[in-house]
Amino acid sequence: MTTSSSERGVSLGMPELPAPAYPDDVRARLETDAREVIARYPDSRSALLPLLHLVQAEEGHVTRTGMRFCAEALGLTTAEVTAVATFYSMYRRRPSGDYQVGVCTNTLCAVMGGDAIFESLQEHLGVGNGETTGDGKVTLEHIECNAACDFAPVVMVNWEFFDNQTPQSARGLVDDLRAGRPVTPTRGAQLCTFKETARILAGFPDERDGAVAAGGSAGPASLAGLRLAKGETSPARVVHPRDGGPHDGAPERDVHEPSPTEHLSSHDAPQDTSASDPSHPSPTTTRDGGASPRPADSAGPTAEEGE
Repeated sequence: MTTSSSERGVSLGMPELPAPAYPDDVRARLETDAREVIARYPDSRSALLPLLHLVQAEEGHVTRTGMRFCAEALGLTTAEVTAVATFYSMYRRRPSGDYQVGVCTNTLCAVMGGDAIFESLQEHLGVGNGETTGDGKVTLEHIECNAACDFAPVVMVNWEFFDNQTPQSARGLVDDLRAGRPVTPTRGAQLCTFKETARILAGFPDERDGAVAAGGSAGPASLAGLRLAKGETSPARVVHPRDGGPHDGAPERDVHEPSPTEHLSSHDAPQDTSASDPSHPSPTTTRDGGASPRPADSAGPTAEEGE
């Protein structure tokens, strides 16, 4: 018995039918917005990135219909639009959740516990990388560096920062998102849905009450280099090892406690390293290059921690 090529899912190279157009009312509304976006640029094709955000705000991801709209609005081919839409990871190519939960698994975040957080969320949510929960609320993905290494490990929700996370705090975060409970990012604007975020990224104002005034600036660790560049100095600070004790030969100092002026997330972990999760200790490298868990009763910090 033989099966046809279509039954086997084999493409014979037949051209794909053109994408359908938006309904007339949707198209008219998007055209009004698109003209406003295009008018900001001396060369219309420079408006492609914000227009892709605009169509993503309409459907929650960039569809073939959305790419057709962008191509027609800018006088480009659909191939040119597709090349851009598939290059940047910020454009979704399939339906996704209201909240894009990204766990940084790049070098420093991974070392500090990002891998453990990602694995914990996969198990907790029952989804894999790039997959969405059945209720359509959360899409989980691992992401590359988001320039917040001094707050590692970092989780981002719709591009807003949740710093100093642990597996436990990250699970609480996604549970609150799915339950519709309010959550507060560590820094940046108030959290909104992915569609609302996409429209803001298209260049339209955030019209929520107090959203623009809310937010926060970079933390003290992020600004240390800038202060040094300006010739400013700060008092010497002793960095305690993860067991909480003072360095050998160093005077004991009080452990830093956040001041009322520091912006903390509603889901900031109480500890700032992966040691807050005893089942996922930070690894150390053995002499032969392998990785082995750091003993829990280690007497002091590694060379990097002591610096």
